[in-house]
Amino acid sequence: MSLSMYQASIPVFISQLNNLSGLLKKGEEHALAKKIEPEVFINARLAPDMFPLSRQVQIATDGVKGCAARLAGVEVPSYPDTEKTFAELQARIAKTIEFLKTFSAKQIDGSEERKITLKLRDQEVTFLGQSYLLNFVLPNLYFHMTATYAILRHNGVDIGKRDFLANLKDHLQK
Repeated sequence: MSLSMYQASIPVFISQLNNLSGLLKKGEEHALAKKIEPEVFINARLAPDMFPLSRQVQIATDGVKGCAARLAGVEVPSYPDTEKTFAELQARIAKTIEFLKTFSAKQIDGSEERKITLKLRDQEVTFLGQSYLLNFVLPNLYFHMTATYAILRHNGVDIGKRDFLANLKDHLQK
């Protein structure tokens, strides 16, 4: 059986955003238990020139909503990047998941050859749909999820690989 563009995108995005939500939940619980102001985690970074946790989540959600919309040939919704709390970041993830759920396989499948042009910093880059999904969007999603994980872990949150792969059990063959 072949893998469709829909199968390689929307369900994967939703699963990973649910995992990201779980990481944030553990971060918030840790902050409350240790009486640490939550914004310490929201603004935390691993290096001075790195984006903070809040921006990692914003970029992860922007990447997948943009991908779904571009593959389907619809307008990409714009979200203001104003989240300053765990609750606001969770709401952004939930809003993105709801947006992703609006797409059908019919809208996404067949987009392997669709030209996708992005403005990245000072240049335009053009991908074909399959390469865009597999070689740009998915690696970026995992990068920003990993950065979020690393920021939380570095700040003492008791999370591990099982938390990063939390929904793995939903995908195992029964």
